[in-house]
Amino acid sequence: MDPLYFLEQNYNQYVATFRSPGGKLPEMMALKLHHTEEVVRNAALIAEGERFGALESFTAKAAALLHDTGRYEQLKRYATFRDSDSVDHAVFSYDIVRSEGWLSSLDEASFPQEELSCVGGLDGVIEAVESAVLWHNRREVPPQKDASERTSLIHLAAHTVRDADKLDIFRVLEERIKSTDWRKERTAFWNLSPDEKPSAEIISALKNGDSVDYNSIRSLSDFILIQVGWMICGLHFETSRKLCRERGHLSFRRSFLKELTDCPVIDEVCDIAEKSLSAAFVQSISS
Repeated sequence: MDPLYFLEQNYNQYVATFRSPGGKLPEMMALKLHHTEEVVRNAALIAEGERFGALESFTAKAAALLHDTGRYEQLKRYATFRDSDSVDHAVFSYDIVRSEGWLSSLDEASFPQEELSCVGGLDGVIEAVESAVLWHNRREVPPQKDASERTSLIHLAAHTVRDADKLDIFRVLEERIKSTDWRKERTAFWNLSPDEKPSAEIISALKNGDSVDYNSIRSLSDFILIQVGWMICGLHFETSRKLCRERGHLSFRRSFLKELTDCPVIDEVCDIAEKSLSAAFVQSISS
């Protein structure tokens, strides 16, 4: 059996345990399932664009499939997706994936044997998928400890999931803005004020190409600028930057930010992002 199909079957059976007797998922869980499907699709596009090998492609797509596994139980148990009010969903997902044992049940014979042997067998694939799940929401991926193919696979999977996740978060935010009265329905935007000016701390970090502490977010403008920051230094692969350009994610945020604020540095920061998205380079795997 195709190993990704095997994982998809097990994942969908797990998600089905949260459905009503009529087979319907609660609305927020259904949205999370759709998000997961889109992240897998993005991961597949990245794998194709970056010309991943067969084992690399499987590992990246498997990690994308499993990255938010804990979201369903999180919502059921805590009635929220806010990690600060419940659990770190990446750690929660990691724990559930390990306890379900789906990865250890994969058939080694289903993989290209030469590629598998280079990463230490099935254990190397499992470590890469689990690490990508665990690291997908961290501020940064831990640096590579060595140059082995096993370690490289771990980092490739982690960077793919993080890029694929961001690309779909861009989509989710845009759909929310388009379908919501964002000036009145603040609960749809984390109760962030649409009227406050951007944080000077966030502006400074983005202009310097630094990652931003999410605790600095004070306004809706800050939240949108965080995503512009991802376009400056948060997309690892050229294919990810290409998809971001083609989908118009930066232009949407530039226009929306100008609705939120007359702060003159908006264009300056967005211009930095535009330059970063257009640069045909691939960051070091250790960045």
